[in-house]
Amino acid sequence: MKTALLMSEFLSTPWALMPERLSAMATVMRRWSAGGQPSDETMSAIQADRAVREARRQASSGMSSGGIAVLPLYGVVTQRGNMVEDVSGPGSVSTQQFASALRQALADDTVSQILIDIDSPGGSVYGVAELADEIISARSQKPVVALANSLAASAAYWIGCAASELYVTPGGEVGSIGVWQAHFDYSQALAAEGVAPTLISAGKYKVEGNPYAPLDEEAQGFMQSRVDDYYAAFTKGVARGRGVPIAQVRDGMGQGRVLGADAALAQNMVDGVATFDDVVRKMRRDAKGAGKASVNRLAQAQRALAIVGAVA
Repeated sequence: MKTALLMSEFLSTPWALMPERLSAMATVMRRWSAGGQPSDETMSAIQADRAVREARRQASSGMSSGGIAVLPLYGVVTQRGNMVEDVSGPGSVSTQQFASALRQALADDTVSQILIDIDSPGGSVYGVAELADEIISARSQKPVVALANSLAASAAYWIGCAASELYVTPGGEVGSIGVWQAHFDYSQALAAEGVAPTLISAGKYKVEGNPYAPLDEEAQGFMQSRVDDYYAAFTKGVARGRGVPIAQVRDGMGQGRVLGADAALAQNMVDGVATFDDVVRKMRRDAKGAGKASVNRLAQAQRALAIVGAVA
């Protein structure tokens, strides 16, 4: 039952995800459709990868120091939880749970700055625009910096662009600006097994694009319109975050490809190339500079009040 639900989710969701991950997920779907099961070696590798990712997530979450809260954004992006872990392997991150952690950091008086540590190939488009809006709103309360460490692709790049500043590690990559949706036609495979599905439905388009028949032109056109709508929102979000025209996002920035650190910097996709420690040091320097400026402004205000009092 869980496999069927995952397949349904995969086929019905528009994805802002790296094409390489699409290929891997499609391979799993083909195996599931044929009734195949992963080998013990594959499951062991998935479990080991998940354990490493979880350990890294816990370590990063505990790295808050000097007023900097580190919020990890690792794995495939989903809206509500880990429903794609059996497909993705390295785990997932919920936009809802991440937004909750962001609000907690904003409400914490001991936190003066927020660092989003990103390592994600992207994921579902659901919840991404809302999270990006929350991050942009958070910037008016506290500095929010994002780091591709070492991958911020597709939906993860959309999220990273919402930060005040976005950096990438020297060996990292960002980009994959695009949206896709898959359709699987199982009709011939089912026919070969002597299976002929009959769909009982109400509503003209209720079973449009179902996997038991070839995709017709009208259904494909509607699926394309959904992809186009999310791509428009994606490019608008990147343009807003990076402060560039939408045309620059669509006609440059890799046009769906991921770019290495230097190429991404040349395309104005990031604000700099830096390691995690480099970014933390910069944030601390900026905080000290902001503190000195605040003290100077207070001193100037006090002097002005003193002058006014003397004149009076």
